[in-house]
Amino acid sequence: MRVVGWYHSHPHITVWPSHVDVRTQAMYQMMDQGFVGLIFSCFIEDKNTKTGRVLYTCFQSVQAQKSSEYERIEVPIHVVPRDTIGKVCLESAVELPKILCQEEQDAYRRIHSLTHLDSVTKIHNGSVFTKNLCSQMSAISGPLLQWLEDRLEQNNLRMQELQREKEQLLQELAALE
Repeated sequence: MRVVGWYHSHPHITVWPSHVDVRTQAMYQMMDQGFVGLIFSCFIEDKNTKTGRVLYTCFQSVQAQKSSEYERIEVPIHVVPRDTIGKVCLESAVELPKILCQEEQDAYRRIHSLTHLDSVTKIHNGSVFTKNLCSQMSAISGPLLQWLEDRLEQNNLRMQELQREKEQLLQELAALE
């Protein structure tokens, strides 16, 4: 296996690499000149349409002229849309809410097990835990479920199309005999 790059996200902010990102990329390129950095800017929402976008960039670092600093150079990237969802991607998408929920539960249990907390603080912490789980359901589980239901509907429609095509081809084949 060969690692060819690294990635991280800039939630709610610009996709462009910070000076720290550019320096980090330069360090990685010292190990392998072909190394690239990917940054995804997620949760960008158009205020008027309320539609979300995900922006991304792929870059490398070069030494700036007459300076010890580095600057970003863009590496072209092309994302190819797919009609199907890979098994690993689907499993990862479904696993994410479970992982986030487990992290919230672990944090709550750690705090709740502290013996010096008074009752009001424990009630408050329980409310924060509940609020965080509801936020996760609203932001992740709900949209994921909607996406999966939409995908199921698309798959069912495609299956019906293919079934009709199969029947038509069988009729044509029978007519040839």
